[in-house]
Amino acid sequence: SHRVYMGAVGSSRVMCDNVPGLVSRQRQLCRRHPEAMLSIGRGVAAWTAECQHQFRQHRWNCNAPERGHRLLGSRESAFVHAISSAGVVFAITRACSQGELKSCSCDPKKKGSAKDSKGHFDWGGCSDNVDYGVRFARAFVDAKERKGKDARALMNLHNNRAGRKVGRFLKQECKCHGVSGSCTLRTCWLAMADFRKTGDYLWKKYNGAIQVVMNQDGTGFTVANKRFKKPTKNDLVYFESSPDYCIRDRDVGSLGTAGRVCNQTSRGMDSCEVMCCGRGYDTSRISRMTKCECKFHWCCAVRCQDCLEVVDIHTCKAPKSAGWIS
Repeated sequence: SHRVYMGAVGSSRVMCDNVPGLVSRQRQLCRRHPEAMLSIGRGVAAWTAECQHQFRQHRWNCNAPERGHRLLGSRESAFVHAISSAGVVFAITRACSQGELKSCSCDPKKKGSAKDSKGHFDWGGCSDNVDYGVRFARAFVDAKERKGKDARALMNLHNNRAGRKVGRFLKQECKCHGVSGSCTLRTCWLAMADFRKTGDYLWKKYNGAIQVVMNQDGTGFTVANKRFKKPTKNDLVYFESSPDYCIRDRDVGSLGTAGRVCNQTSRGMDSCEVMCCGRGYDTSRISRMTKCECKFHWCCAVRCQDCLEVVDIHTCKAPKSAGWIS
């Protein structure tokens, strides 16, 4: 439907002028590569879902993550910038491999024969062109920060780059040819790892993120606490401590935890005590249909009964004052 719409309008200008929040350099790139914007749109959906998966048991659950918007210079903002940059690399690279973009294709460098620990092989199939994905992500995502040279811009550029580097996680996949599948001849290609691996990796980096302060001449930053090592290009960095995300506060990007489902038996971040910030929780009993008494029938079906299950759902109470509703 997007393609028809763009064709009917006859120009990508209309679409690009209607995407909210782009700076002029991004609008230029959008007009030049309108089909890439559709890929980036799919990328946004992928990284948002991954972010919500990683933070599913936390008070801040990646809701309202308008690209670090209003998340100040916090650790959460660092994560959002890194994973959204990685998401753009992933989406553009995938679109190149699937022949959806005029400006790129499979990795042209993976030609001829090569050697690995298992012996010789030929490059074949379609190797993911991550270099192009990284270049495009750098041009497009970083354009937003080039304007300011303040602490926030430096922090965002650092975390964007850390996210792009993760996009380079490639695995070699091979196919055997030869008598009855013997591996005398192999054809191999490089493919990006599943995006969940990116999410898991950046989650570790989020937990080990390093707090930094601006250096004297404003050209970069140093560690806030001298006991910690200097951040490398792979580390996430942040300036400000995170709020507790207990109550709704637009200025810090917090939706609060009123109404969030909590786990009564957990002792972790998703426990009712932690999730509800000590405000207590409401319990409601709900009935839901589940599949039960499933039996395997030869061959090859599984038949189940529908059972009515009654479960207790615990949700966090709102703060006493009515102020949070605003």
